[in-house]
Amino acid sequence: MQITFLGTSSGVPTRSRNVSSVALRLPQRGELWLFDCGEGTQHQVLRSELKIGQLTRIFITHLHGDHIFGLMGLLATCGLAGNTTRVDIYGPPNLEDYLQGCRRYSHTHFSYPVQVHVVQPGVVYEDDEFIVSCDRLHHRVTTFGYRIAEKDRSGRFDIEKAKSLAIPPGRVYGQLKRGETVTLLDGRQIDGKDLCGPTEVGRKIAYCTDTVYCENAVSLAQDADVLIHEATFAHQDAELAFQRLHSTSTMAAQTALAAEAKQLIMTHFSPRYAPGNPIEFKDLLSEARAIFPNTQMAYDFFSYEVPRRRDL
Repeated sequence: MQITFLGTSSGVPTRSRNVSSVALRLPQRGELWLFDCGEGTQHQVLRSELKIGQLTRIFITHLHGDHIFGLMGLLATCGLAGNTTRVDIYGPPNLEDYLQGCRRYSHTHFSYPVQVHVVQPGVVYEDDEFIVSCDRLHHRVTTFGYRIAEKDRSGRFDIEKAKSLAIPPGRVYGQLKRGETVTLLDGRQIDGKDLCGPTEVGRKIAYCTDTVYCENAVSLAQDADVLIHEATFAHQDAELAFQRLHSTSTMAAQTALAAEAKQLIMTHFSPRYAPGNPIEFKDLLSEARAIFPNTQMAYDFFSYEVPRRRDL
């Protein structure tokens, strides 16, 4: 699981930072998931090592332009490329109306199925490997944060030990790999857990933007390996943050601390903190680290490989 930041500015793009979009690459299944799709996201994908043909799912937090203005262009390009088989899009109410309006007035036809799913708090997607859930955040419009949880997997199956116990290969190996107890033809009962290494604990990622500090963000990020959280303002500008329902660097850090997350990566920074201003991006990082030391500041094209628990 590799996270790549395609846009880390809030509101408007700058010369060095595009607006919001985060990619999650799942190499084990050859898929790419996007979280938000601000203007210019497809250009950012082209400048990265990501493959647009692997895009299968897009999760939208809310309908502000800096989070969705790149969506229609990206979908149109996927159709012209001709190698996209299906895209599922998840987001708040009116997202489908927005896309239908764009298609109608631009006369754009998708050559592949596009399915829009209106999300509500709870599970929005699940398969054999992942559960994606969402909850409401506290912003000026209906906004959702997302939690991506990889399911736990059985530990490595010890084939040599199975052979030493004279367990015949075949379907029984699959049952034992899943940790099941199997009765062999000779009457022996074999517990699959005895033949498997430690359970591989699934990784967890939380994506929370846009929002002022709220308990739902803490719940989404509970025990997360990575919390991606907006930090639009410096602590000094907390009053602005409350007025506009955005977070400060210290709010992001407090969320990570309360959730007992392993890693905080801040994004969605106001351009007012660009180098040369009285308060700079580095100051936001220092503020957050004073509360939650394991904090990083995202920049465009920054990639982060989410480690497995056994690697920590």
